[in-house]
Amino acid sequence: MNPEKRRKIFQRLRAADPEPRTELHHRTPFELLVAVVLSAQATDKGVNKATARLFPVANTPAAIVQLGVDGLIPFISSIGLFNTKAKNVVALARTLVDQYDGEVPRDRQALEQLPGVGRKTANVVLNVAFGQATIAVDTHIFRVANRTRLATGKDPREVEDRLTKFTPDEFKRNAHHWLILHGRYVCVARTPKCPECVIADLCEYPAKTRALTAGA
Repeated sequence: MNPEKRRKIFQRLRAADPEPRTELHHRTPFELLVAVVLSAQATDKGVNKATARLFPVANTPAAIVQLGVDGLIPFISSIGLFNTKAKNVVALARTLVDQYDGEVPRDRQALEQLPGVGRKTANVVLNVAFGQATIAVDTHIFRVANRTRLATGKDPREVEDRLTKFTPDEFKRNAHHWLILHGRYVCVARTPKCPECVIADLCEYPAKTRALTAGA
């Protein structure tokens, strides 16, 4: 895909949604960090239901530590892998209290050293909480980037590196949001909704939904 086409894709995504936002409910960097950790192999909707119960009770590292694993589990038991996630959330909260005065670090290396925090989670926190131009590649973005040929790659890191390299600077801050929302609601896994896609004519996916070509 050439640079001009990439720019047009992001221009259209921006025109359709000028100020994209994460769908994970949060008010602080710590709430966001917890929500993203909980969101692994879970839906944002499911996480939001759980954090709506949890955050009024405990939404700081110190409060989560005081709650403990056994106290946290009932709040998040509706989410997949809740036992492991509870252990990680309490452990990362304890690390934040002990090493960072209860504050979420703005540094990738420090974030990735927290229990349960990988590169994708760190990228989301750096982008959403701290405004850094990082691109977190989840299953939706991996699919959209490869399907459209915007940035092809055999694994999430390769796609991330290519998106970071080829995305024009003016779009990098919001690229993650545009692509994840596009993958979640339009460029879905089984049958992409090509007829209602704002970048359908720019996309290089060879097997577009038939209704698009029929109506063209």
